[in-house]
Parts: sequence; C-alpha cells; structure tokens
Amino acid sequence: LPFQSGAVFSSVLLLLFSLTQFSVVSVGAYLALAALSATISFRIYKSVLQAVQKTDEGHPFKAYLEMEIALSQDQISKYADKILLYTNTCMKELRRLFLVQDLVDSLKFAVLMWLLTYVGALFNGLTLLILAVISMFTMPVVYEKHQAQIDQYVGLIRTQVNSVVGKIQAKIPGAKRKEE
Repeated sequence: LPFQSGAVFSSVLLLLFSLTQFSVVSVGAYLALAALSATISFRIYKSVLQAVQKTDEGHPFKAYLEMEIALSQDQISKYADKILLYTNTCMKELRRLFLVQDLVDSLKFAVLMWLLTYVGALFNGLTLLILAVISMFTMPVVYEKHQAQIDQYVGLIRTQVNSVVGKIQAKIPGAKRKEE
C-alpha cells in the first residue's frame, strides 16, 4: 500500500507541476505520446521475440483488446442521478445563502468569500490544487502520529470560535440561531 500510495502521489504531483509549465493540451499530448511510445515499443519487442524464437503467441495486448469497456445504461443513469442530486443541492444552498434565508449563514459565507479574495491574490488555482494533493497524502500520517495534541488544539480553537460566534450573534438583531 505505501508503494502504491507513493506512486499515485508522485504521478499526480508530476502532472500538476507539468501543468504549471505547459498547457493542458500539451501535457495531454505528451502523456498520450509517452503511452503510445511504450505500447508500440512493447509490441515491436514482442514481435521480434516471437520471430527469433519462432513462437506464435499472438498479439501481446490481445486480452485487453477483447475486453469490454462500454458503459452500461444503468451505470450512466446512476452517475447522472448522483450529479443531478449534487447540482440541485448546491443550487438550493447557494440560493439560500445569496437570498439571505439565514443571516448568520450568509454572513459566514460572505466572510469566507472575502477571505478567498486574499487567498486568490496570493495563489493561483493550480498552486492550491498542488497544496491540496500534498496535504491529502501527508495530513493523515501527521494526524496519526500526533492525534492527541491535534485533538486538544482543535478543541481549543472550536471553543474560541463558538465563543466569538455567540458574541456576534448576541449583538446582531435577528441573528439568533434557531434551535435544531
């Protein structure tokens, strides 16, 4: 598992760093050329090997060529339904936030968008994606090793945030949260 995780991590990171230097079209073309070069070389190698050894093994990718790769109508329908549900949920939530159904939630969203303007000024989207990939592979290990300390500090932060939100809600008329 660590080898597979390392291979996925390095492949994704290499792809993202490539995208910082080249366009998506160029990176896609280079990846396709690399894959095509490998498969053509392997096919030629196997053909020469068969000619020298006078064997009749057939096409080296025969099993893959005969494999069925079509998506079924059920699979397409299932994924389309999931996408539709997610899209509708997002649209309802955005409508709720932008039309200020709940003042506190809309203010939180406004603060988040304001903070994202600063993040956007410091980093581009690709840099944030690279940082997210690195975090996805390192944070679980760090959390596993230092779980007690992290949980303690997260608890302290959560207490402080709840305290500040409570004080703000107390000062804004009509901002009292409904009991859920």
